[in-house]
Amino acid sequence: MSGPILELVNVTAHYGRIQALKGISLRAMPGEIVTIIGANGAGKSSTLMTICNVLRASSGDVRFEGRSVLPLSPDRLPPMGLCQVPEGRRIFPRLTVSENLDMGAFFRKDHEAIRRDKDMVYDLFPVLKERRRQPGGTLSGGEQQMLAIGRALMSRPKALLLDEPSLGLAPLIVKQIFAIIKRINEENRTTILLVEQNANLALQLATRGYVLETGKVVLEDDARALLGNPEIRKAYLGE
Repeated sequence: MSGPILELVNVTAHYGRIQALKGISLRAMPGEIVTIIGANGAGKSSTLMTICNVLRASSGDVRFEGRSVLPLSPDRLPPMGLCQVPEGRRIFPRLTVSENLDMGAFFRKDHEAIRRDKDMVYDLFPVLKERRRQPGGTLSGGEQQMLAIGRALMSRPKALLLDEPSLGLAPLIVKQIFAIIKRINEENRTTILLVEQNANLALQLATRGYVLETGKVVLEDDARALLGNPEIRKAYLGE
């Protein structure tokens, strides 16, 4: 595929009368890690929710592999290869770790490949294999984040949307999860769109980045250039 795998074209979205997105345009090429940074309330999570049709776009277009996904219901997107790990993990607390992973492959019928993919998730996250018979709700915050990512991987995503994967986690666990995100991208060539409060970490991991302010893209650049930008360092990196 030569064009973007994921593209937003002048997208607006509202919560009632409040406009959350004011003409967002961004793209992610196959195999890229693209990050969206910005202050709280800038529209980062709203962008991901609009891509997945959880929040309906008011105007503009969202295209996945060149096709508009706006007419589709959210449950139609994972079978196409577009999957989100939402903020707050949203695992099934009463289901076991193994059952949570099975839910990620609920639309698939290739049982042998599902078994191999589950082994792949256990290879990425050995602690999940140890805890596979435990209810998801008994896991630590970091383990639940690993489970949420693992469940998304069971859908075999071509593009993976990650919403605040480091939120509320200890620095050591954050480091582990970011190393695994990098590995998923490199080994599977999975395109990743990352919304992350830790702008420094996100820009170190990403290929390119977008800066959002009050529902608008105010800057787009190579991630390394954004890391070296004095204004970005002052506004988002605490310098």
